[in-house]
Amino acid sequence: MKQDNDFSYLIDLLGGGRLLAKSLSNYTNITLNEKTVYSWKQQGIPDKWKPAIIKLLIKSGNDIPELFFPPGMNIYNFNSSLSESNVLLSSYKDYKRDKITNENIKSFYKNMLFLRRFEEKVGQLYGLGLIGGFCHLYIGQEAVSVGIEAAIEKDDNVITGYRCHAHLLSRGASPYKILCELLGKDEGISKGKGGSMHMFAPENNFWGGHGIVGAQVPIGTGLAFASKYKNKSSLSVTYFGDGAANQGQVYESYNMASLWNLPIIFCIENNQYGMGTSIKRASAGTDLSKHGESFGIPGYAINGMNPISVYLGALKAVKWVRDGNGPIILEMKTYRYRGHSMSDPAKYRTREEVQKMREEQDPIEFIKKELLDNNIFDNEKIENIDNKIRAEINDLADKAKNAALSKEDNLYKDVLFNGEDN
Repeated sequence: MKQDNDFSYLIDLLGGGRLLAKSLSNYTNITLNEKTVYSWKQQGIPDKWKPAIIKLLIKSGNDIPELFFPPGMNIYNFNSSLSESNVLLSSYKDYKRDKITNENIKSFYKNMLFLRRFEEKVGQLYGLGLIGGFCHLYIGQEAVSVGIEAAIEKDDNVITGYRCHAHLLSRGASPYKILCELLGKDEGISKGKGGSMHMFAPENNFWGGHGIVGAQVPIGTGLAFASKYKNKSSLSVTYFGDGAANQGQVYESYNMASLWNLPIIFCIENNQYGMGTSIKRASAGTDLSKHGESFGIPGYAINGMNPISVYLGALKAVKWVRDGNGPIILEMKTYRYRGHSMSDPAKYRTREEVQKMREEQDPIEFIKKELLDNNIFDNEKIENIDNKIRAEINDLADKAKNAALSKEDNLYKDVLFNGEDN
């Protein structure tokens, strides 16, 4: 007889019966065949296998239903060598799915779709030779920026690496000025001097766009220090990737942030590949959320392909920081569909791998299904939204192409700061 609570979808979430049987066999050293695992879809998952499945779900950054835990157990039974901060974090309740409103779902869809269509247009302009230099697209990772932005305030500070267009748009910066910057135009957000990797918008509390791997992490820590020093309520969201996660300056930043109890969220966008190297080959420990443990910084992994999971997970982190508990690490398990940059043919992974992610975990398709299944939007409304966004971005791109190029004397401006510090 099938169990009252249907958790059969977890089998598919972990790759299906065949892959899950192999993973569980390797994990437990108990031989398990795929026929047995598939039978669980009808009979229910036995309690004795649930702890191992829970550990696999944690490792992959997926959410675990409360009712799935065996009797007498909860998530904290699966955290090893907890720091004092992690013990305190365990008292913080997770935000539940019932906090998500129809307006949240609509917003997630429109904002992610805008980022996707914007980056696709940037890719087209690059292919036409209208954008020069390095250019890193965010396609596939939209749920992270959109979900976190929904959980923070406009007064909070955001800083990231060179894959920065989406974060800047999420902060509310002008898409026209961003396009102008990419095209080297005078109306660009950095006056056409920064290009794809070096965009700043202080008026939106966005502090870059940094081309040096990991360089934004100590700066983001400095932004958090400034907030605390000036008795401001704002926190710092500092984004960096799995490729930067093992940098020395990152660990130095962890140390200072913990030592001074700074209001910062270290958000690791683990898109599985640092340039062309898989995280599994580059990092001795692939649970990046635990990298702050020795500094007393708690952390947890989140399914970064699901904006709802990102938003709810970020709400908990924001509360932790605003309550004065100091830094926290969020590891977003996400995936980029394009190469590391526009010049990267991405031969280090198969087309089948990318296609599988697009078909099974695309964040926009996930939210589109939510809209349709809950009768929030119909197909016609969804198509109209897409057409409107495409038209808006095309118009802005045409306008940016016709704008004046950056003036030569701009080279000598913004070199030194001559104003007063407010």
